[in-house]
Amino acid sequence: MNGSIPPKGPPPPPQRPNANGKRPRVIMWFYLLIGGFIMYMWVFNNGKSPVQVQWQEVKEQIITSGDVAKLSLITNINRVEVYIKKDSISKYNKKLGFTSDAPKSGPQFYFVVQQYTDAYAKIEEVNNSLPLEEQFKIDTEERNDYLGRLFEWLTFPILLLLLWFFMFRRMSAGFGGGPGGGGIFSVGRSKAQLFDKDHKNKITFKDVAGLEEAKVEVMEIVDFLKNPKKYTELGGKIPKGALLIGPPGTGKTMLAKAVAGEADVPFFSLSGSDFVEMFVGVGASRVRDLFRQAKEKAPCIVFIDEIDAVGRARSKNAGFTSNDERENTLNQLLTEMDGFGSNTGVIILAATNRADILDKALLRAGRFDRQIHVDLPEFRERLDIFKVHLRGLKLVDGFELDFLAKQTPGFSGADIANVCNEAALIAARKNKKTIEKQDFLDAIDRIIGGLERKSKIITQEEKRAIAFHEAGHATVSWMLDHATPLVKVTIIPRGRALGAAWYLPEERQITTTEQLCEEMAATLGGRAAEELVLGRLSTGAVNDLERVTKQAYAMVSYFGMSEKVGNRSYYDSSGQYEFGFSRPYSEKTAELLDDEVKNLIDKAYDTAKQILTTYMEGFTKLAELLLEREVIFADDVEQIFGPRRKPSRQEELLREA
Repeated sequence: MNGSIPPKGPPPPPQRPNANGKRPRVIMWFYLLIGGFIMYMWVFNNGKSPVQVQWQEVKEQIITSGDVAKLSLITNINRVEVYIKKDSISKYNKKLGFTSDAPKSGPQFYFVVQQYTDAYAKIEEVNNSLPLEEQFKIDTEERNDYLGRLFEWLTFPILLLLLWFFMFRRMSAGFGGGPGGGGIFSVGRSKAQLFDKDHKNKITFKDVAGLEEAKVEVMEIVDFLKNPKKYTELGGKIPKGALLIGPPGTGKTMLAKAVAGEADVPFFSLSGSDFVEMFVGVGASRVRDLFRQAKEKAPCIVFIDEIDAVGRARSKNAGFTSNDERENTLNQLLTEMDGFGSNTGVIILAATNRADILDKALLRAGRFDRQIHVDLPEFRERLDIFKVHLRGLKLVDGFELDFLAKQTPGFSGADIANVCNEAALIAARKNKKTIEKQDFLDAIDRIIGGLERKSKIITQEEKRAIAFHEAGHATVSWMLDHATPLVKVTIIPRGRALGAAWYLPEERQITTTEQLCEEMAATLGGRAAEELVLGRLSTGAVNDLERVTKQAYAMVSYFGMSEKVGNRSYYDSSGQYEFGFSRPYSEKTAELLDDEVKNLIDKAYDTAKQILTTYMEGFTKLAELLLEREVIFADDVEQIFGPRRKPSRQEELLREA
């Protein structure tokens, strides 16, 4: 369902009648003006301007031929016009540019002179030297083209008026603020789109897969709108607002659309950026207009998507000065949601993936009473989402949906939809009749790692270094009990990476120190392999070093996983130090943090080198196999190193705890 679809088809473009009920005639007058100018040029110039020639050509060719009827000297522009005798015009058709007979009226030619007095004397001298029957008439006149000058003088003002007219119409269309138009003076109107109960293509909770816990939260709001007496008889009050919080692509907007479809009440939908405008006071005006319309339609639901665009905390502006316009808009929103006025029957739904930057006054009870967390889907929820997006796809017989759900941990609903579409495109590219398991695996690889670049030129020495690097990752992760299980390794470039190793992370809620340390060791396995086998380091491990450094700092400064630092966390969940110039710890503590981070990384690096040294034979064999095949899977690693050791029951209980 597209939120921009109006209830009963797209409305006709707004017509702006004048006092007589007709459209403005400015365009018609403009066309008449242009037509009049063209007619003037055609009538007064006979459709053809005179051709410029030189005085010598007129003197030696035209005058001596006896074809000149008259020479007219225009004194105010120092120009002489040549009129040819009507009987002789046909001789000059080619020179005048006519394929047939040229017009009989003149002038046909003209030439420019420096001073009309000298020119008149020369022309009269030449004329007197001719026989009496070949002499021509010499006129002098002062010509003023008043109409032409008027056109020249009016051209620029007319263009300015037309530009202003068209710009005004565009501004009126852009700031209409709704189907009614209203021109630039309606810039303060709300841009919210209204969906009533008769709207087609409704989305209900049946169309939204997963999000079971979030559905329970919003179902109470829907139930109150349908059966208000059930709650009011006991003295209960429905929450005034609910804030949907979660990562991008988890279905927050889709859930709000489902609420609109289930509630059968008017539903106003708009984005937080719709309040933001370049004009001062427009945002607050739009907020007032939105709630005015909502009160008229009560009971109703108002949904504000990406509310962080207007609800950012007033103390968290990155600059030294605040954005007064955005703050005024936020202040008006706070007042409308819970101020002196009454908003009975108006329920606010909002969605954001940046709840940490929202203003505290916006999150308090009475405005957003509930914060509904829409997290990334788990295994069962991913399975339901795949069932929704696979409805229109032609799958091979016996396709296992459980396999897809297991292969996509950490994927959002939008990611799953992208996987399904990418798999269909890949199968079509290969001219298949149905979509197979491998097509989905290729789609997942492409989304995670990027498009394969087999044409990228890599020397044999670089290819060998990449193979040992990726084999180092695979070997260390296979030998460590708590590291993430390996799926496949490739040395085919993908995206910006020259090689990649795919892992299947476990869905766990908490992570122990041992698990983090072993994951760091597996990440450093590539750098350790380069040092042990090649005897030199390269820039290929920059991404590994970045990930390890961030993880080590998080362990020490956030999670308190250091004996020397102790049970302290310097993580700022409130964002107070986001734009501050001071840190919440001393310089001595900063040095201690750096030392502990270095010790953690060095310990993980030594672990990786020790494993590679112990299993050097299998590690080398794995690298050679990777050079030969370019892609190897977990089965190939198992044939070299044997089955991966499973954690004991005690370790599993500790992990679950």
